Amino acid sequence: MSEFDIVGADAIREGRATDAYFDRTEQVLAAAGRNPRVVAEVTADQFPDGDFELFAGLENAVELLSGLDVDVDAIPEGRLFDGGPVMRIEGRYLEFGRFETSLLGFLSHASGIATAALDCRVAAPESAVLSFGARHVHPAMTATVERSALVAGFDGFSHVAAGDVIGREASGTMPHALVICFGNGNQEIAWRAFADEVDDDVPRIALCDTYSDEKAEVIRAARELGDDLDGVRLDTTGSRRGDFRHIVREIQWELDARGHEDVDVYVSGGLDPADLRRLRDVADGFGVGGYVSNADPVDFALDIVSVGGEPAAKRGKLSGRKQVYRTADGGHHVGRADREGPADGEPLLEPLLRDGELVNDRSFDLDVAADRALADADRVGYGSEE
Repeated sequence: MSEFDIVGADAIREGRATDAYFDRTEQVLAAAGRNPRVVAEVTADQFPDGDFELFAGLENAVELLSGLDVDVDAIPEGRLFDGGPVMRIEGRYLEFGRFETSLLGFLSHASGIATAALDCRVAAPESAVLSFGARHVHPAMTATVERSALVAGFDGFSHVAAGDVIGREASGTMPHALVICFGNGNQEIAWRAFADEVDDDVPRIALCDTYSDEKAEVIRAARELGDDLDGVRLDTTGSRRGDFRHIVREIQWELDARGHEDVDVYVSGGLDPADLRRLRDVADGFGVGGYVSNADPVDFALDIVSVGGEPAAKRGKLSGRKQVYRTADGGHHVGRADREGPADGEPLLEPLLRDGELVNDRSFDLDVAADRALADADRVGYGSEE
């Protein structure tokens, strides 16, 4: 047994984190003395259909494949894709076959989360957007959730241990539990205790919806903390919101009327991109949880497309090595790798590993990936139909 039902890093590296039929495949091929050189590609869709998704999880995938006798090409993390391969692996099949399950898991889950996060990012491009969804997933998944949200351009995240893993500091102020521990009617004591105790670099953001009307609690927080108050957060449950946009506007009005026009208003609690679009001109920032962390994984598959240098593929899949391109008009194109692409097409698959050695590490910087994602989203018009 393993603590907390976690499949450990050693099992992943050793290829034990695999489907049983890959064990059987190795057994049969070894007995038959057959281990062909193949080209395999990771794809979600064969042809473009206008439904872009955001590529993430590449860092873990490369960590998995490094040291194997394979060549790997991939699109950089933070690229949008729409049909065709996002990764190509070339080598003897038995060198990498048993790692298919883990490889697809790394890419599928991270890309699904990143795509959902990009939905939110483009819905409120001028607002602060933070990832609050770590509580909805297994703790072993939290670093993937938070890193994928950052790839999509989120401004921060909440999970402390995930921050340790990805080298970023978590954000956060106070939960309802803190206010409740001081008791109903003692909100001012709770807000003041928080303001007096936490480090200077932590913003003084008061949670203002625990026991009573949001406007009433915001006014009380402003009166208690005065110039110490940096912001207020509304985490009102859906059953109590009513016209939430009106509530936020009313709070902004009351803060301004009392000389606190610089106090920011943040909103959280069950938000989705439609909520962000509706509130982005009246709220200063958002905490988004389940919409991002609970996103469906991208349905990637790994398919052999060439054996011994000859095209080969199962029914429904396109045989042969491919390249994908982004054209100036934002189009996504799939073509044969041995032929010229579109005249103005930028090839997206780049060399990543050669003989198992990393030859290109520029795909892994989070800030670069986020910049790439936002630029690509603008280029292809991602979310513009909303």
